[in-house]
Amino acid sequence: MTRSSAEHRTRTWTGRTLHAGHAEGALLKLDLPLSFWGGAGHDGTIIDRHHPQCGQQLSGRVLAMTSGRGSSSSSSVLAELLRAGVGPAALVMTEPDAIVVLGALVASELYDLDTPVIQLDPADFADLQDGAWTRITGGASTVVQTITPGGRPS
Repeated sequence: MTRSSAEHRTRTWTGRTLHAGHAEGALLKLDLPLSFWGGAGHDGTIIDRHHPQCGQQLSGRVLAMTSGRGSSSSSSVLAELLRAGVGPAALVMTEPDAIVVLGALVASELYDLDTPVIQLDPADFADLQDGAWTRITGGASTVVQTITPGGRPS
């Protein structure tokens, strides 16, 4: 469903909830999967120098990547990034990834932080616009993007 106006347009997709929660933030759409272990710094910055988005900040962003990558230690790194307040606000993926979901689940159980993880169909994922303000309603498996000139909608 798309609504258009001179100021903004809104797109809505429905996916599968892998971990429930509600969040919003600017979308960071990665060109390649990211391993949180060795790929994300303690300040929430992508530090993998081979990653195309090296230097980008994860903190408060809705992170979109096709899947996770790498070590099972990524779950504990993700949980600690969330605890420190420098992790992504939500994650959107095309493939379910038990390690990423486990990181969100651990952060929920240990720190009472509910970070939604949503699986979208690859065609819907391809339509996500990097940088657009994105709201996740994890219980309903809904991803909503509002594309506004200048960033966050009012």
